[in-house]
Amino acid sequence: MTTPPDAEARRAIAPVICYPNDTLPAAPMDIYHAAREGAEVISTTRVEPRDAACFTVPAGHFFRIACPDGSQVGDLNLFNANDLTERFFSGKTRALHGTHVGIGDRLWSNLPYLRPMATVTGDSLHWYGRDEFGGGVHDVIGTRCDPYTHHVLSGGEDYHYCCHSNLTRALAAHTGRPADEVEHHIHDVLNVFMCTGFTADTGQYFMKASPARQGDYIEFFAEIDLLGNLSACPGGDCGSSHSSDDAKCHALLVEVFKPRADVLTDWVSPDRNGYSRSHGI
Repeated sequence: MTTPPDAEARRAIAPVICYPNDTLPAAPMDIYHAAREGAEVISTTRVEPRDAACFTVPAGHFFRIACPDGSQVGDLNLFNANDLTERFFSGKTRALHGTHVGIGDRLWSNLPYLRPMATVTGDSLHWYGRDEFGGGVHDVIGTRCDPYTHHVLSGGEDYHYCCHSNLTRALAAHTGRPADEVEHHIHDVLNVFMCTGFTADTGQYFMKASPARQGDYIEFFAEIDLLGNLSACPGGDCGSSHSSDDAKCHALLVEVFKPRADVLTDWVSPDRNGYSRSHGI
């Protein structure tokens, strides 16, 4: 194909941010920080390596995902605890906040609900920023490792401990329903602790060893009643392999914190999106 004479001029056009987020309602971080002081642990959930587990977080509570034993990536699904059709929307979260989330960013729910489900209030890896490869931590790029893609790429091998399968088993156990009835609820994830980006030359999604170490954590404030579903990825720190029995894997720990009753008097759980849903009809 012939390069047009104005090719460089076309490439030089400045980009425009698709969704400027300066008009988003700001997260009341001062309220959250005050509420976090003195909050008490009310539940803990240990997610074993190459497995997943569900946990619940009432609105107005905090939850922390931590690496208790060593570097480990986690794949997180979030649902409205009272309605599984409302779930985390990684694509819109990415459009509003960027490819990786950090303190002050929010995890948004799918259409037609589109409201904050949780707000990032703490992150021991906040220092990482962007590395020389363009990598960052806690991405909303990847979809989750799954047995279907593995089957294609491996030439027909079945592997049952991909995050998609882990999350499916955990949700089936939590709801008491067969796996094939709940699998469609499993959705694109927040890759907790995963270090990822896109290559500059081919634009391919890459991963590199997570900078997380024993004791590292990310913490959230629950904006609505949440059902969480977390997989301890079979890739371990995802430094060399995905969906592997050979990768060194560790457990993840989820702690739920209840703040004092008197510190959230000025906080209100967000309503469902106010769009009329008439769609011009």
